[in-house]
Amino acid sequence: MSRLFKGQDELNLTDGPIAKPLFYLSLPIVITNLLQVTYNLADTFWLGQYSTVALAAITFGFPLVFLLISLGMGLSVAGSVLVAQYTGAEETEDAQYAASQTVTFALLFSAMLGLAGFFVVEDFLALIGASGAVLPPATDYMEVVTLGLPFMFGFIVFIALMRGSGDTITPMLVMLGTVILNVALDPFLIFGWGPFPELGVQGAAIATVFSRGLAMAVGVAIMIGGRRGIQINVRDMVPDLAYARRLLRIGIPASVEGTGRAVSVNLLLVIVATFSVTVEAAFGVGIRVFSTIFMPAIAVDRGVETMTGQNIGAGKPDRAATANHFAAKASFVILAALGVVTFVAAPAIMDLFSDNPAVIAEGANFLRIVAPTFGFMGVTRAYSGGFRGAGKVLTAAGITVLMLGLIRLPIAWFGAQVYGPSGIWASFAISNVLAATVAYLWFRRGTWREADLTDDEGEGGEEADLGSPAAATDD
Repeated sequence: MSRLFKGQDELNLTDGPIAKPLFYLSLPIVITNLLQVTYNLADTFWLGQYSTVALAAITFGFPLVFLLISLGMGLSVAGSVLVAQYTGAEETEDAQYAASQTVTFALLFSAMLGLAGFFVVEDFLALIGASGAVLPPATDYMEVVTLGLPFMFGFIVFIALMRGSGDTITPMLVMLGTVILNVALDPFLIFGWGPFPELGVQGAAIATVFSRGLAMAVGVAIMIGGRRGIQINVRDMVPDLAYARRLLRIGIPASVEGTGRAVSVNLLLVIVATFSVTVEAAFGVGIRVFSTIFMPAIAVDRGVETMTGQNIGAGKPDRAATANHFAAKASFVILAALGVVTFVAAPAIMDLFSDNPAVIAEGANFLRIVAPTFGFMGVTRAYSGGFRGAGKVLTAAGITVLMLGLIRLPIAWFGAQVYGPSGIWASFAISNVLAATVAYLWFRRGTWREADLTDDEGEGGEEADLGSPAAATDD
């Protein structure tokens, strides 16, 4: 196992070869993300056996979960990037203070967001198209999730801060234990096995929130102990409003990026909801399959974010550029290969989550239309990670808004009118290719090189990304 996993003390992200440290940094992220998706896949699997209505209910619930988490995701990105750059600059106390403040404000924000969300869940679900038999179970699911939002945020922040310091193994191990717990709890709470009542969709939500809460508690204890990754200090967790502004300057654009993805999925669901429950269920399963398949690209995205951050902090932008280009090529190859597998095995993949022939057929059509463009999605994610690591989070957000809001949604709406569900699926493929092209060309402009968040005077430099005279190419 030691050949596959290298600890934080064994990785040198600012010197030496690129491929090996990026691999060792990203592999645990792949596994962690796969385990994280297992939460959703376990819900999808068991609820698919429970009823088609239950499966459609979480189809509407999942985008809203994504939206709520994305609204606060910027804080975890801000904390991760600050920790990475301070670590690269060997400014340990500043890294610890950034981590401590990030935990504080993430928990405060998620508690307020969850409480507010609890009272508008049903109206929001109805707004995006949930109706009839689907609305009550979808509401039950989301009410539990909103109240448990601090637990979910807390664990996400733990993962991000540890990653920024260069430790991706510890979050992986914590995630493994809690996923096992969630998978074990799901059938008991959904079907009412043993002494448990039959809770259906709500049972799946309770299992997930309970497991995430345990993971958060373990993660916070590890960071307070400080023996692995980054340390947080209780004395530094007193809310510092001045530091909150700093986190927001970095975090708001990152939230725009995540929220843009979430809003896009919700708006796509509005279009999907104009068709049958069968199409809704196929869309829900397909999105979950994508979230699994894209795990390697997301892991490389997060890995290159950390490498870029630490090398910018260490004053080595050329090494950061090399890491980004390597990551984009590797992601393209890996995702393209997974696209071939998905195209061939599409019906078999859908059969794992539904026994409804119509859902399987439509879902397989969805997967086969998008699969040939998986590699381009890998390129987009790699360069987006580089932009964030350099502190150019607004650029990463801009690429996401372009891909989803200005390309995917209009094509999906038009395609649905002309070609039915296939027109919606085609919008994914077209936007994947165009976004990868934009991300590559923008990164080659080199304007990201001048960002350094460890220099307080340089924090407002995001605007310079639009017209800097920095190096035009990085090849």
